[in-house]
Amino acid sequence: MSVAFVKEESAETAAETLLPDRPISPHPNLVTEAGLKAIEAELQKARQAYDATSGIEDVNERRRQAAGPLRDLRYFAARLHSAQVMPAPATTVTVGFGSTVTFSRDDGRVQTYRIVGEDEADPKSGTISHVSPVARLLFGKAVGDVVSMGEQELEITAIS
Repeated sequence: MSVAFVKEESAETAAETLLPDRPISPHPNLVTEAGLKAIEAELQKARQAYDATSGIEDVNERRRQAAGPLRDLRYFAARLHSAQVMPAPATTVTVGFGSTVTFSRDDGRVQTYRIVGEDEADPKSGTISHVSPVARLLFGKAVGDVVSMGEQELEITAIS
């Protein structure tokens, strides 16, 4: 649409208000119950942030302020729509989605991670995505199994 028909300062201003969509993973959107609740909460937060922009009188400023929340609304709505809630692991014999896995590395480090959905993964908090290289290597393995990751070897020491 030409900027002659809208209250925009310029074509550049109009372009500033259109943020590109957040990339959506091509992998299945597997989530835990907590992950689903987190997506719902983020969607609600984005709605509230978008609604808060309606009180801004200047149309250009309102569009600038609404751009981020609108992008987040599109993203979290899509993620909620595609979410597949996975049940808690039925066994601790082998690694699966939702398992908490402890493994030791060649260099002596011992790490523990829970395998979760992409949107809920946060390695600093002890969770990794089910599509991460480490999680993919660990799926289906049991305590005592050793997997190679590049030049490193990981030995599974516990599954819960």
